[in-house]
Formats: sequence, C-alpha cells, structure tokens
Amino acid sequence: MRVPSLTLAAAGVALLAPAALPDAALAVPPRERPPARSEGAVAATELLSRVGDCHQISRGRYRTDAGHRATVPVCGTRDAVFWKADMDIDCDGQRTAHCNRATDPGFAAATAYPQSDGRGLNAETLPYIVIPAPSRIWDHRDDGVRGGSVAAVVYRDRVQYAVVGDIGPRDLIGEASYATARGLGISTDPNDGGAPSGVTYIVFKDSRVKPVEDHAAAVATGERLARLFATGQ
Repeated sequence: MRVPSLTLAAAGVALLAPAALPDAALAVPPRERPPARSEGAVAATELLSRVGDCHQISRGRYRTDAGHRATVPVCGTRDAVFWKADMDIDCDGQRTAHCNRATDPGFAAATAYPQSDGRGLNAETLPYIVIPAPSRIWDHRDDGVRGGSVAAVVYRDRVQYAVVGDIGPRDLIGEASYATARGLGISTDPNDGGAPSGVTYIVFKDSRVKPVEDHAAAVATGERLARLFATGQ
C-alpha cells in the first residue's frame, strides 16, 4: 500500500533490541533461499472454487493503493471472510536483515498485534496479513476477525497460511508480511515488490492462534479450517 501500517503499541518498542545492528549495516541483505512450496494439503484450486461468488458484507469498497478507485469488496460466507486484491509488502515489526529503515523508508518498529514477549512481529520470518482499521466500510470485529485470526492466502497455485498481525489504513486493503510474500513466490521488496493483483485472502471467522507468532499452530489450524471450508462443511 506504500503507506505505513497503523501500530497500537509503538512507544518504546525500538528500545527492546539494544544489540541490533544499525540500519546502515543491514542495507545489503544476504541472499535468500528459494520460496517454499504451497503449505498443507488443501490445494489452491479447492479454496478458489469456494470464493468465486461474492456475498458482500462490507458497506463499501476498498482501494488497493492511495489514489486508486475503490473496487475491492469484503465478501463473506458462514465460516470466513475474503477479498481479492493486490499484495503490498509489510516489513513492520522487528528489525532484521531484510526489514529495517534502510530497506524500507516507511519501516515501523511495532505491529498492531505484538508477539508474546511484547515485541513487534517479525515480518521477515512470520507470515501475517494486514487488515483495514475499523470504519464505516467494514469493522472486522463484527465478523469474528482479530489479531491472531488464521488466514489462507492464495496466489496462483500456492497457499500460504498466515495470521492477522497488523492493521492498516481504514480505506486500503491488500497487504501482507515479507514472509507471506516469500512463501507465495511474490517479490518481497517493500518498495517495489508485491503483486499487482490476483491475491485472495481468506480469513476464518472466530479462529485464533496464541501466541500469535506460533506459525506451526497457524498452519495446523489453517489446514483444518481450509479443508472444512473447501468441502463446504
């Protein structure tokens, strides 16, 4: 979205990592490994077959980037909410080799939903998605979506399980962490990476992973709920 995500616990977070290298030392990140394969046994085609039709639950539509037309509705089923948008890269949270002020001028040291030790999430290692702040368009809390809710993010033939980890502007949608993009084979550069379209975000209602940083739990819960969602149970 090319704008900083909102943070609900920004004060003092940067003081929690005094031994971290300065951003200048992190400006040239190490080479990454190739992205992982699709997570779990539920195929992308199975999930996409359930989101072909949109029962719109948002009062209006969202923009994918500032200055664009509002074209993206939030849709709902009995068990999930979903939207189809682009993907911009969220690098906020802990400062790492790939996510810091040198690599991302809009970097923020906190995320709306911190991990269990109070620090921001690690965007480089934890797959998470960003949801819009509550507004007249849509209030995610009304549909059982909150920090730690489990999501299945689908791009082409890949599925990446993630958690709701950050909150963005109230009128924009379509953003996920560096790790989410990497798992889907999407360019991870926070400045000009991401995907311009074709990303489906499915968030399972009333689901939650605690602690929010437990990705193995997110995968296990996500795969179970994705199977139920794909089969219409």
